[in-house]
Amino acid sequence: MENDNDGDALVAQKLKKHRGKHDKPKPWDEDPNIDHWKIEKFDPSWNESGLLEVSSFSTLFPQYREKYLQEVWPNVKSALKEYCISCELNLVEGSMTVSTTRKTRDPYIIVKARDLIKLLSRSVPVHQAIKILDDEIQCDIIKITNLVRNKERFVKRRQHLVGPNSSTLKALEILTGCYILVQGNTVAAMGSFKGLKQVRRIVEDCILNRMHPVYHIKVLMMKKELEKDPALAHENWDRFLPKFKKKNVKQKKVKTKEKKPYTPFPPPQQPSKIDEQLASGEFFTSQKKKSAKKWQEKQEQQAQKTTENKRKREAAFIPPEEPRIQDTKSEDDTKYVASIAMSLKEKAKAFGKQKLVENINAEAYISAAGEPFKKKSKR
Repeated sequence: MENDNDGDALVAQKLKKHRGKHDKPKPWDEDPNIDHWKIEKFDPSWNESGLLEVSSFSTLFPQYREKYLQEVWPNVKSALKEYCISCELNLVEGSMTVSTTRKTRDPYIIVKARDLIKLLSRSVPVHQAIKILDDEIQCDIIKITNLVRNKERFVKRRQHLVGPNSSTLKALEILTGCYILVQGNTVAAMGSFKGLKQVRRIVEDCILNRMHPVYHIKVLMMKKELEKDPALAHENWDRFLPKFKKKNVKQKKVKTKEKKPYTPFPPPQQPSKIDEQLASGEFFTSQKKKSAKKWQEKQEQQAQKTTENKRKREAAFIPPEEPRIQDTKSEDDTKYVASIAMSLKEKAKAFGKQKLVENINAEAYISAAGEPFKKKSKR
């Protein structure tokens, strides 16, 4: 057992020997109070001598930004003056230029100034673009025009990114902690490195039609909730996050023409006018007969045209057929009069019968019954 322990110790010594010169433990690595990811503000005392060479960057801007840049250029100049950076606006060439001076101490500030003029050219407002000069804020300009070939699809997908009344864009800004501006063929974003990474992924997924931004928003919201729980800080969150499957939407089938069978021989030559005349025998007829035939055909055409024109002219004088309306009113009236007459006759009969009954005297009827019937004498 002792031999085994000695062997392990020798191996450990050999490993220590073969380590590099600079792989020695540093005193600040062991100190837990030091935040290695913290970006410290630049101190001019770190670079007292300044820069040896002049560095400059320039960028073009579209014509519609000319008026705005002319108005806000004094603000840009004053913001860069604090970091000892000179800037120039060239309206003839349509360009902006930033360059270092002898007083410039921070070597990275020229890169920040370059980002500033890039953002200004991509329609970012000046009060927002100046924030890029801070060390903690970075920017990313995402080119989206080359991701889709079809112009209509590109416009539609870009609108998905913006959303109704820019609601989708505002939600992404809140969740990622970045400023996002969709302008023309680019998307300008400003924020932390982590946020910019998320924004780039969301933008590319949207334009390439991989995933709608709304699903990304759902995932980001769930991640925000999971971050609050310290027990899940060092665990994998895949089991909690939703998985969205892409549905296959049925597309219209493009009608393809049936391919004809390939033949190496060319199609037969079509007969010319002379060939047709030779076949019909017209080629051999005399010029007089040809002209007579043409004249006859012309006369027939003229006769057809004249008859057609005459028919059209006469059509205007033919009266249209009037619709026959049945006189239902007179029939109804006669029926009504007949019904009234019948009812009046019936009433008259009934009235006559009633009168006869009333005029009969009972006593006279009885006495008359007892007496013999006397014949009337004829004179």
